[in-house]
Amino acid sequence: MENTMIMPWEEDPLQEFYVPDYIIQYAHQVLEAYDFSVHSMNVVTTKSDKGGAIWKMETNAGPKSLKLLHRRPARSMFSLGAQDYLVHQQNAKVPPIIKTKDGSSYVEAGGKLWFVAEWIEPLTPVSKDLTGAKHLCHALGEFHRLSKGYVPPQHSEIASRVLKWPKNYQKVINKMEWFRNIAMAYQEMPASSYLLQVLDGFEQQAIASYERLQASSYTELAQLGNEYWGLVHQDYGWSNGQMGQDGMWIIDLDGVAYDLPIRDLRKLISGTMADLYRWDTTWVREMILAYHEANPISPQLYDLLMIDLSLPNEFYKNIKEVVYEPELFLNEQTRALIQTIVDTDQTKWPVLEEIQHDWKGVEQT
Repeated sequence: MENTMIMPWEEDPLQEFYVPDYIIQYAHQVLEAYDFSVHSMNVVTTKSDKGGAIWKMETNAGPKSLKLLHRRPARSMFSLGAQDYLVHQQNAKVPPIIKTKDGSSYVEAGGKLWFVAEWIEPLTPVSKDLTGAKHLCHALGEFHRLSKGYVPPQHSEIASRVLKWPKNYQKVINKMEWFRNIAMAYQEMPASSYLLQVLDGFEQQAIASYERLQASSYTELAQLGNEYWGLVHQDYGWSNGQMGQDGMWIIDLDGVAYDLPIRDLRKLISGTMADLYRWDTTWVREMILAYHEANPISPQLYDLLMIDLSLPNEFYKNIKEVVYEPELFLNEQTRALIQTIVDTDQTKWPVLEEIQHDWKGVEQT
């Protein structure tokens, strides 16, 4: 087993959060490196398609989490270093990593990194209303501010998206043609004709956003560098920002990367508006202001936020799966999903128009 590499696995329909036996054996071996005794351990989530898992453990030193990280070890070293930096140098509310008996932040087994962290209790999701959204945004701004200056450990794989915005925008534009070709090849499928009908509009949105990015201060801002901007969470939302007894905590930092911080804020705003099925000016303004209170947004960065919000993010995020199994994806449910995206998108533009120049009044704050 010592040479067995951990690989993605098939889920068991009869067992929630199934983990293969050989990985459980690895977990017990990993725990031998720690100076506590485990009373019980239960799997609380898996990423079976990628090869990751999380256990909650009851120990003689209190509740802990054990995580099997699915990314490349050198990439995982980057995120673990970030978690240590945020806790020990910035006093951020992220779970502290428990060191092994020899003082390491992780154990390598099965070609993956494993680590143990404090299990913060109690944590509760914030309410799914504007007050909750503002709590999430303020905590996100604080996280971004405290992550500035992070220098990753030697030999770790640097994860940075700071210079990749143009490439990302171009990818969205290019994929529109992929979507078009697939829909034409599967014209008999229920969603194909409607997808073809709306594609031109979303493609034009993407092109316009890219042109705005090229004309913006993006290049100048990106050249300030990784450490200047700090880290984005990349998967931040209602489950990864939760309220504790002493304020908001941010958890699951496995995917952190350097980036311009408002990318996280944009994702949170876009996703929240999608959940509302409409864009709301008050929500968007209040979310931005809550973030700004914790991590001030410059007028140039606000301009980038407006540009990133103008990209057809929800359309691209939901439709890109078509490239994998078109004959399964292009069904009636997807047609209804596209209709919902189109309807929601129509409410976005009046909101963006209304808030476009808001930051002219707060430049000096």
